[in-house]
Amino acid sequence: MDRASFYDQVYQVVALIPKGKVTSYGAIASYLGTKGSSRMVGYAMNGAIQSHPNLPAHRVVNRNGLLTGKFHFGSLTQMEELLENEGIKVENDQIINFKAHYWDPAIELDIEK
Repeated sequence: MDRASFYDQVYQVVALIPKGKVTSYGAIASYLGTKGSSRMVGYAMNGAIQSHPNLPAHRVVNRNGLLTGKFHFGSLTQMEELLENEGIKVENDQIINFKAHYWDPAIELDIEK
């Protein structure tokens, strides 16, 4: 699979994350059958802010609920603000009650890959 098609698959999954939910880079990679490629999912998300401005990239965080992608948004607080507008509380760049907001595409999606 080339990088462009992998990125497109990542964006397709991210577009399905419901408002008020978050997922991790690793969960997306695992869902796509590339379990060890969470860093590649991160690279895809880094460019998504500019290339896919309507994509809810703010809903993708690291496996501990940390807003590691915040540096790729318009300001250092934009990712947090977008999440809080959806009812997700953030403190010190970490989602409060992460498990309650976690959305796993492998469980939630009823779509054939």
